[in-house]
Amino acid sequence: MKRWIPFLKSDPVVSVVRLQGAIAASGARGLSDRGTADAIEKAFTRGRPAAVALEINSPGGSPVQSALIAARIMRLSREKEVPVYSFVEDVAASGGYWLATAGQEIHVDRGSIVGSIGVIAASFGLPQALDKVGVERRVHTAGKSKSFMDPFQPEKPADVQRLRAMLDEMHDYFKDHVTERRSGKLPEGQDLFTGDVWVGRQSVEVGLADALGQLVPVMKEKFGDKVRFRRYGQKRGLLQRFGTQFTDDAIAGLEERAAYARFGL
Repeated sequence: MKRWIPFLKSDPVVSVVRLQGAIAASGARGLSDRGTADAIEKAFTRGRPAAVALEINSPGGSPVQSALIAARIMRLSREKEVPVYSFVEDVAASGGYWLATAGQEIHVDRGSIVGSIGVIAASFGLPQALDKVGVERRVHTAGKSKSFMDPFQPEKPADVQRLRAMLDEMHDYFKDHVTERRSGKLPEGQDLFTGDVWVGRQSVEVGLADALGQLVPVMKEKFGDKVRFRRYGQKRGLLQRFGTQFTDDAIAGLEERAAYARFGL
């Protein structure tokens, strides 16, 4: 009722955006720029939020989708002049940490896993598999690089060198982003970009996070005990809710489970 009475100041509102799951360009599960855009836009534009809080629980995934989601958050924060605070739950690793850096402050639980600032490319090599079952594979290309890293051919040193250059470029992109977002907070002379991870208090000590703390008490400390929370998250479509995406969901679920398993989760 108070919000409708003129000249009476309303209690502050914090918009909470949940970012949970592996990060990928497609799929009903997980995170993508397209899938999170609506929730993020509403979090900044509905009412006049005092802040936006990000609830993050992600083992990473697509570097491009990570960059796009984080860029949207940072752009809206500047345009609307609304501060952003990141809160890490189980894990913010690799692309998940990229998302966390969208906040001006990063808060972690003592058991949170943080970091993994690196890039990985994983596949399988099956150069003799078709011979064993008597299948002849016929591939014709226009352009010598069109069969780059073909899993049914022996690995080529030139392909590995090219892949390494691509990974190094993406790694430099990641490092530049973290260095800029955590400017003045990272210790000199310590390499935090090896792909290693830190737990809770350790991540604060090395400057990847700002403090230990959970969302509600930290926001109450900053905005008062009467602060209210408005939650936003991805919405699943009608067809997805009724199971017509069962196969895609099952495959995505296995991939996501494998990503979390890397951190013992």
